Amino acid sequence: MSSVVPQEHYKDFLNEVIIAVKNSQYKAYQAVNRQLVELYWAIGKQLHDKIEVAKWGEGIVEQLSLDLQMEFPDAKGFSEQNLWRTKQMYETYYQQAILSTLLRELPWSHNVLILHQTNSMAEKEFYLKTCASEHWSYRELKKQMDNRIAQKWAASDNGNKLIPHSTEKDPSAHFRDEYNLGFLGLKEPFAEKDLRKAIVHNLRDFFLEFGKHLTFVGEEYPINVSGRDFRVDLLFYHRVLQCLVAVELKTGPFEPEYVGKMQFYLAALDKKLKLDHEKPSVGLILCKTKGDEIIELAMAKSSSATKVATYEIIDQKLLERKMHSLPMPKEIEEHRG
Repeated sequence: MSSVVPQEHYKDFLNEVIIAVKNSQYKAYQAVNRQLVELYWAIGKQLHDKIEVAKWGEGIVEQLSLDLQMEFPDAKGFSEQNLWRTKQMYETYYQQAILSTLLRELPWSHNVLILHQTNSMAEKEFYLKTCASEHWSYRELKKQMDNRIAQKWAASDNGNKLIPHSTEKDPSAHFRDEYNLGFLGLKEPFAEKDLRKAIVHNLRDFFLEFGKHLTFVGEEYPINVSGRDFRVDLLFYHRVLQCLVAVELKTGPFEPEYVGKMQFYLAALDKKLKLDHEKPSVGLILCKTKGDEIIELAMAKSSSATKVATYEIIDQKLLERKMHSLPMPKEIEEHRG
């Protein structure tokens, strides 16, 4: 016969289970970005082997790009330009054990920026280490590179004071510049409603991709202002930042008016919902594509903490299986034999 468990004891038990689950999720979350960078690393290695070792010729890059884009029409990482980047990334770091480990801690866009806008391995190491420890956004990284922070840090007697701690001054720095939503299983074309529903139905995987500290509050969350209901696509609470996080979902490119709408939502949340001990709300606008200059101008006068990020729908495991099925060059197989 079952007995009644005291509510306070059950709450303690529930908290223990939640902590165990979140610890497990965090380990998986850490692996998500590494998986994408590992995929590009593997492609870069194969391109290097086939072009530089087997002498297949550079035309393979264009052909591979066309075939991959045909096979994965919803993915955006297989342009000819990006495939050349994977090869360059591999050739730059494959003999640098420390740096090849560090680059797996950063989003691909950060790695490309560091690869192309640094002149030495010392600079690359500085930005890789600093980005990984300070969680710099893409815009923050570009700003610091434009300010030549690495050179200033090296020339200063107390260079650590020069390094801005993004997560302290900008809560939106806790969110990345790009996300992979392949776990949603969506097929193009889809509507914003489909995207929202798919996220709600896959919250576990969403938390693995977006961070262990988020707690789901609601979808199409209503905020009543002057008798009218305004609805936030998705509303979360961030336990570390101690603030509400409003997420707006877009299936197309970023538009400047999205910032004004988000500012309204954040102001309304702070006035209507935020508790006294909580920090100001943070906004996350998820778009299919974005232009950095458009975002820079749109955010220039913004007083709220808002991040604009992109997402892609790509089945990485399927692509990995496809890549492994490519035959090795005959010359390499004979050499191995």
